[in-house]
Amino acid sequence: MSARKTVLSLEQALALPYATQRFVQLGWRVIRVETPGDEGQGNVGDPNRYIGEDLGYHDLHSYYIAPNVGKEAITLNLKRPEGRELLQRIIRRLGVDVFTCGTLPGRYEQLGIDYKTLSQVNPDLIWCGISALGPDYPDRAGYDPALQALLGFTYLTGEKDGMPVPCGVPVIDLKAGDEVFAQVLLALVKQNEEQGGRQIQISMAQCAASWLITAIPQLQFSSSESVLERAGNEHRSFIPCNVYPTRDGHVYLAIGNDLQWAKFCSMSGFEHLARPEWKTNHGRMKDKEILYKEIGEMAGNFSTREFVDLCLKQKLAASPVNSIREVADLEFIRGYLVKTRLPSEKEAALSPPAVNTEFLMENDFHLPCAPRLGEHTRQILTEAGLDGTEILKLEQEGII
Repeated sequence: MSARKTVLSLEQALALPYATQRFVQLGWRVIRVETPGDEGQGNVGDPNRYIGEDLGYHDLHSYYIAPNVGKEAITLNLKRPEGRELLQRIIRRLGVDVFTCGTLPGRYEQLGIDYKTLSQVNPDLIWCGISALGPDYPDRAGYDPALQALLGFTYLTGEKDGMPVPCGVPVIDLKAGDEVFAQVLLALVKQNEEQGGRQIQISMAQCAASWLITAIPQLQFSSSESVLERAGNEHRSFIPCNVYPTRDGHVYLAIGNDLQWAKFCSMSGFEHLARPEWKTNHGRMKDKEILYKEIGEMAGNFSTREFVDLCLKQKLAASPVNSIREVADLEFIRGYLVKTRLPSEKEAALSPPAVNTEFLMENDFHLPCAPRLGEHTRQILTEAGLDGTEILKLEQEGII
């Protein structure tokens, strides 16, 4: 298996662009495919191009940047047979190793992107499709917030007596994207053992439900479904894990076992909590509301920094409730933020990679800015063997 692969990805929104961004961070070549359009058509291509702050171009807004840095972009009209022929030509001439798509499964054959068709072009192609519920539900669309609601994430999140609340980040998009990344890598490893292509189908719903490992099993194991209700900031099983107010903010205190509770009760000012009936988690569970009130009142006597430092001296897990600006400035985060140069020449710091790859470290965590719509179409078609006259004709006919 050669180190650098070429990925061709029919992608938009977040789940699949996030997955292919992880390939970029390995140093792979990622070419995103979008639908072409005329100036008068308004917002064409990936809708996320037009969300967030305007960065100087109509098709380059802030929400689109981070998942797409380091990529190339082409436009192909796959509704036309000429566009489908071009797709196959690119796969063949550029030696594409991996094809990914985030299209409704019901449209695979119509667009000529199904595994059967493309594997005839490259028998060793790794093909991966991602959709809301998988190929058994070929016409079911899905976005992260709706899937969070469908799969219980929203039901479990929020205050006990309040409205259901979606998570603050699109966790289902990101979980599904990570599965695309993992399954493609696994397919490439298997390809070393046995030649041939692979077809991978990712259901965002099943990916998300796999994370309900602390919830779905409780339907069998627990005598009460109260453990499957919204619980606000408290942990459903470990007491007194919760958010507590300080003089200048909030902290999260995580006590994971009875030994840690004993250490907490040994801290100056907290000794009175070392009562026999609270020695075990079972006992603390019975009086959890009393404990939340007691600890909350005591935490209010400290600044956030003071309370956290006191806990850290006992090797307890306590953290400030940080804003995103504060997170970006954490010493173990800020040195690994991926950076890019915007069209304005301003350098922008993005999110860090999950893992510091060799490629990113060699490039000082800098990646080229996310591409404009169709920015590399001419270059890639030239690479695929077309001349300027042919490319111009394709433009005039609305194929690219």
